[in-house]
Amino acid sequence: MRGAPGLQGLMRPCLRLPPRALPLLLNRAAFTVSSSSSTSSSKRATSRSSRPISHSQPPARQLPPPPPSSSSPSSTDPTVFHPQVLYRGQRCHASTTASGGIRNKNASDLEQRIAAIPIERYRNFCIVAHIDHGKSTLSDRLLEYTGTISAGDGNKQVLDKLDVERERGITVKAQTCTMLYRYPKDGLDYLLHLVDTPGHVDFRAEVTRSYASCGGALLLVDASQGVQAQTVANFYLAFAQGLTLVPVVNKVDLPTADVERALGQLESVFDMDTSKAVRVSAKTGQGIDKVLPAVVELIPHPTGNAEKALRMLLVDSWYDTFRGVVLLVRVFDGQVRAGDKLVSFATGQEYTVGEVGIQHPGQVAQTALRAGQVGYVFFSPGMKRIQDAKMGDTFTKVGALGVVEPYPGFEETKPMVFVAAFPTDQADYSKLADSIGQLVLNDRSVTLQKDHSEALGAGWRLGFLGSLHCSVFQDRLRQEHGADVIITEPSVPTKIVWGNGKESIVTNPAEFPETDDHRLQRATLYEPFVSATMTLPGEYLGRVIEICEAARGLQKSIEFFHATQVILIYELPTASLVDDLFGKLKGATKGYATLDYEDAGWRQSHLVKMNLLVNKAPVDAVARVVHNSVVDRLGRQWVEKFKEHVDRQMFGTFLFFPHSFPLNTMCSSISCAKILTASAEVIIQATAGRRIVARETIKPFRKDVLAKLHASDIGRRRKLLDKQKAGRKRLRAVGNVVIDQESFQKFLTKS
Repeated sequence: MRGAPGLQGLMRPCLRLPPRALPLLLNRAAFTVSSSSSTSSSKRATSRSSRPISHSQPPARQLPPPPPSSSSPSSTDPTVFHPQVLYRGQRCHASTTASGGIRNKNASDLEQRIAAIPIERYRNFCIVAHIDHGKSTLSDRLLEYTGTISAGDGNKQVLDKLDVERERGITVKAQTCTMLYRYPKDGLDYLLHLVDTPGHVDFRAEVTRSYASCGGALLLVDASQGVQAQTVANFYLAFAQGLTLVPVVNKVDLPTADVERALGQLESVFDMDTSKAVRVSAKTGQGIDKVLPAVVELIPHPTGNAEKALRMLLVDSWYDTFRGVVLLVRVFDGQVRAGDKLVSFATGQEYTVGEVGIQHPGQVAQTALRAGQVGYVFFSPGMKRIQDAKMGDTFTKVGALGVVEPYPGFEETKPMVFVAAFPTDQADYSKLADSIGQLVLNDRSVTLQKDHSEALGAGWRLGFLGSLHCSVFQDRLRQEHGADVIITEPSVPTKIVWGNGKESIVTNPAEFPETDDHRLQRATLYEPFVSATMTLPGEYLGRVIEICEAARGLQKSIEFFHATQVILIYELPTASLVDDLFGKLKGATKGYATLDYEDAGWRQSHLVKMNLLVNKAPVDAVARVVHNSVVDRLGRQWVEKFKEHVDRQMFGTFLFFPHSFPLNTMCSSISCAKILTASAEVIIQATAGRRIVARETIKPFRKDVLAKLHASDIGRRRKLLDKQKAGRKRLRAVGNVVIDQESFQKFLTKS
């Protein structure tokens, strides 16, 4: 006791307390006792504990005894501990380890139960479906049913941890959770690993990585919507991975639900046996008790041998400020413990394991992860660079490289949409750089490189998997970091095959060569295409085909199923997706159309660079590379919209650049576009090469210098007009005005 004065000071007065008060004092002191307590804390504890305590005060409430079975949705197993959602009326007798993992009596009991479960009673599965078919809601009900969290009305999107996910009602990042389930037929514990996957096509890479850690999937279908585009994509993706699919029809409680139609679509489109399909309502809990028995009976257990050399797959990773890079791993063979020395197949670097654990649904530290399990691992000292955690990498123990075969790995994600991002005020550049850097650390699919615009200043060029991915990233910047940023219109990459055979991929339209560049005369231009799968009611087929043909699409197939629904497959230019193709489909089908797409390679195309000129000076932040067929429409749209957001001036203006001229003293922010007088009016033009596509003119304000004259002679009037004319000449030489950042921001915002 000499080495822990704080603990000694607490225990000495406790010996003089009545027995009924001792549990209360220990409960209050549970989170204050540490090995680093000083003598002063001992004195404070002594004075605090010497106060009179009422003997009538009840002791701290204890956890209720475990029920005989957890097969009922209302049963709660107290040995299943959730560190974030507490049981109603209970206190958390927990302490955190130095690394942040949960260590308490419940966690210890949880580990003992897991250790007693053989790999034959493991089940790793995910939930896949089209967007808004109820994946996250079903995950909430399964967590409640197994006692992982307490049942309550506040359990909405428990696994969705981002504010933007809760705000939009979508899943952006695949989340995992380990559950314990007591199968009612044999009364034995089963270890279930659940993955809640995103439903939107932009986040397909998350779904693909989730399949690597699973042996099966629940294919969820909305009873009122039936099979939709992402349902088709997820089925074929899971089928290619060899996963066992269990059909689940959700939202059977809705008045518009047609369960038989949904089951018929599953049979006709996927040739699935729906005799064992599960009918549920994730919102009300109806049929939830039938889901996990189907998982246990239909999905195979993982294979592996805990006695073999360690073979561990890196499934996902994220960055923690205190721990460094945290890895989500699937253990195929062997086991990993804290203190083990591991080596990466991809980088060859060696690491020492600091802690291992499971998501339950928060991080719960464990002694070991064994073959068949999915959990988290971080190193001590931590992995500093997120780039060192390569998705699909295999880890093993040092010295076992020769006896372990690495996992094939994942296909690298390829950005399909690029935007430029600029701070609204260049004084905030460093702060915004830190904010973007933190988000990129935890979103491996975003590409980042520095960029510069003469009109908007220093910024970045970001690559995303799609338009929604870009929108979510911008929302996270605003919500999590309070950053105000200007985002340019999304653009797609362009491939140039030069006359000498060399290839270049251009992601920044400002870097695309002009039409008069002699190298383009012998070059071949290519644009990316996608294979788009659309599902829609048959009555809207004609309208959808018109939209796809107008977008330069090429029809590949058309399939009718269940009398009323159509699956339409087109090859479309990726640029059409950026041009709000999905919005047009929704409008033409009254919201019934769904869209899924995947990369279809490059196609030769007639592309041209479009520029916006303000008095013959280009605004580089607005430049785009487009197909020749949309030049006239887009040019007219540009000049009309830009004219709406530029104020009339007292004299004409044109754009000049800050590195060529001194800063304009009229502008407090150096990121503002600088304007120098050149003519009597502001001319806005859209050009494609040397051709002027559209033009608008902003007339200047004119002062009426004759207003003060009433009955003067013509000589007096001429004198004032000549004086005004001379003043205009001086303004053309020295006058400066500003197009504010807000004008650019409004112009770049989609109307």
